[in-house]
Amino acid sequence: MKNTPFTKFHQEAGARMIPFAGYNMPVEYRGINEEHMTVREKVGVFDVSHMGEFWVTGPSSLGYLQYITSNDVSVLVDGKVQYSCFPNGKGGIVDDLLVYRFNPEKYLLVVNAANIDKDWNWCVSNAARFGLTTGKDLINASDSVAQLAVQGPLALAAMQKLTKATVTDMEYYTFREIEFAGIRDVLFSTTGYTGAGGCEIYVKNEDGPKLWKAVFEAGEEFGIKPVGLGARDTLRLEMGYCLYGNDINDSTSPIEAGLGWITKFTDSKDFIDKNLLLKQKTEGVERRLKGFKMIDRGIPRQHYEIVDAGGRIIGEVTSGTMSPALKQGIGMGYLAKGYWKAGTEIFIRIRNKDLKAIVTDLPFYNK
Repeated sequence: MKNTPFTKFHQEAGARMIPFAGYNMPVEYRGINEEHMTVREKVGVFDVSHMGEFWVTGPSSLGYLQYITSNDVSVLVDGKVQYSCFPNGKGGIVDDLLVYRFNPEKYLLVVNAANIDKDWNWCVSNAARFGLTTGKDLINASDSVAQLAVQGPLALAAMQKLTKATVTDMEYYTFREIEFAGIRDVLFSTTGYTGAGGCEIYVKNEDGPKLWKAVFEAGEEFGIKPVGLGARDTLRLEMGYCLYGNDINDSTSPIEAGLGWITKFTDSKDFIDKNLLLKQKTEGVERRLKGFKMIDRGIPRQHYEIVDAGGRIIGEVTSGTMSPALKQGIGMGYLAKGYWKAGTEIFIRIRNKDLKAIVTDLPFYNK
C-alpha cells in the first residue's frame, strides 16, 4: 500500500486506516457523524493526495479535451474549473473528473484515485489522434502531488490567514497559483465534493508536512478537525453527488445519471459518444438515477432492490446511508420510467422487508 505525505499525521491522530485505491487512507478519526457535522458547521480537512493529476499541454490540447470529455471545455477561461466526464465509446463513463484551465494551451485533469491507471490509459489511447506526445504534452503527475481538501463554511476564512492573496472572495470552481503557508506555486482551488464550501490545496509531496501543520494551526480557532473517507461519502451523498463505482460506471450513461448538464451538444464540439448520447437525450432513456428518502425506518445500501407497491423490481440502490444531518435514511438508485417524479412512493427491499420511501429532488441537504 502507498502512503501519502500525511499518513503519519493520520496515525498520530488515532485514525482508523484502511486500504483504498492502493493507498493507506483514514476512514474515520472520532466517528463519521461527528466528522460529518464538523464539515457542515465548521471546517474539516481531508487527505485527498490519492487523487490523480494529468497535465495536458500544447496547441492541440483544447481539441483533444473537447473530444475526450463530455463538457464544453471551450467556455473555460484562465483560472476556471469544470466538472466533466470521459464517455467510454459504448455509452458508459470511464470516469468523472475536473478540468482546470491555466491558459489556452495548458490544462490539468484531476481524476478519481481508483481509476488513475484506467484513465491514464484512456487518455494515452486517444492522444495520437491529436498529435499529443506522452511524457511531453501528456504527463501523469499523480505520484508527485499532495492534496488537502479543506471544507466547511469557515474554511476560506481560516485559510486566508496563510496567504497575502485574497481567497475569501473567490468564486466557486475557480483557482489561483499563490504563495501559501510559505510555500510557493501552490494551486488553491475553490472546489470540493461536500457541498459545504471551502477549497482544495495542491502542493508538491515534499511540501505536504509543512502544509498540514500550517493548515491546522491556522484553523485551530475555527474548530478545525481532520476528517476521513467515511464522512466524505456521507457528505457527498447528502448533496446527491455521484460516486464512481457506485452511481456511475462503464455501463451507465451521463444522460441516465442525470449528468446531462455536463454533456454539451454544440456544433463546434465533436466528442466520444456524441451521437449516441444525443439520441438518448432526444428520445429518452428507460432508467434514471434518482434520489429517495426513507419513510419507514431503515438504512438503504448499495445493490438493495427497489420495488413498487406490488413487489415488482423497478430498480436498484447505488448509494445509501443514514444522513447525519437529516437523521433519515437517504439513497440514490436507477429507477424504471414512471417512477421518476418527486413524491412517488417506492419501496426498498431490506432484509426481505419492503420498506416505504419516496422519490426526492436533489440535493437532500440544503444549507
